[in-house]
Amino acid sequence: MILITVKFPIRPDKLDEWDELSTYYAEAVNAEPGCLFFEFSRSVEEPNTFVCIEGFRDSDAGAEHMKQAHVERFMSEMPDIVSAQPQIIYVDAPEVTGFGPMGEIQPREG
Repeated sequence: MILITVKFPIRPDKLDEWDELSTYYAEAVNAEPGCLFFEFSRSVEEPNTFVCIEGFRDSDAGAEHMKQAHVERFMSEMPDIVSAQPQIIYVDAPEVTGFGPMGEIQPREG
């Protein structure tokens, strides 16, 4: 699996554009056959920063992702929306296939 985390600092005056573009992009990426998961979350510490976590089956799925029209649209529109260069963590973890249960926390009964 390829695991990617990206922090996107968004210009305060571009939050409406971000909402539209990020919703469109997340839906399109999640529809790709090689995508295991893809989502954006808002940072608790930095309210105008959004964190993306994405997982792709393997490097072939990641390469196919980069060829998609929605990627081209996202990459072409984002320079007008971000307030600084996004920061990324990219990990190739072939032994990982997705999320697993967290042992430390389970819901209480009743």
